[in-house]
Amino acid sequence: MRLNKYISHNSRYSRRDADKLIDAGEVTVNRQKIEDFSYSVQEGDHVAIKGMPIKERTELTMIVYNKPKGTLVTKKDDRGRTTIYHKLPGKFRHFIPVGRLDYASEGILFMTDSPKVADVLMSSGLDRTYNIKIDKPLTSEMKEAMQEGLVLDDARAGGHENSKIYSMEFAPFVNYEIRGVSNNFTKLRVTIAEGKNRELRRFFGHFEANILDLKRVAFGGIELNNLPTNKTRYFTRREYDDLHKYLKEVRRLEDEVKDTAINQEKQLKEHNKKK
Repeated sequence: MRLNKYISHNSRYSRRDADKLIDAGEVTVNRQKIEDFSYSVQEGDHVAIKGMPIKERTELTMIVYNKPKGTLVTKKDDRGRTTIYHKLPGKFRHFIPVGRLDYASEGILFMTDSPKVADVLMSSGLDRTYNIKIDKPLTSEMKEAMQEGLVLDDARAGGHENSKIYSMEFAPFVNYEIRGVSNNFTKLRVTIAEGKNRELRRFFGHFEANILDLKRVAFGGIELNNLPTNKTRYFTRREYDDLHKYLKEVRRLEDEVKDTAINQEKQLKEHNKKK
């Protein structure tokens, strides 16, 4: 995990704060000053800020949060805009969001006090389901792209104006359902298995369609249901059990990949010896 991310996940500092601390020489790893922003924290590393050690959080608590519109999923905003941490109860101020929803979007957001679990879930292929409303009728080109996928060299339409992401590949949607149609808009429920930067806004932006409303209503099989806006709830026991099973399967697959890589390396060494 990159050093600034490690600091952000395990302390009150944001990533921007962490970058400033690293730049100022206030961060040490194993008692050595680190000024390399790309440094990756390894298991067993001892990280400290101004001589005070950072304690890695190892406990696991998961909450479901119904994010309201008009809030940013970040710890701190340089422009002074409202973040989810202004809205959340103080006891959740150190929790890490699993992925993001942009400023104008709302709905289900997982949050956890475990950086490792947050990383696993953010990079997962778990289904994400959204209710969206676009400002034009659905076209045959849109339907085909939802079914077949889409590769764009220029995916800036629908992205943030300051985004440095230009190209994007969109996997086929897991599912889509038309829920309302008029001459001026279409309401859809769509399910995707990725969580790329403003993915749905960029997808429909390619077809010159703006998303007027976007609400994530389910993530990984857990539904928002009737949780009120700006409210939280803890995972249920069943949801924790399902999560632990998923994490166990992820670890098993990772171990298989490692074992395969080790065996391939051994075979290559033996082959080279025979030469």
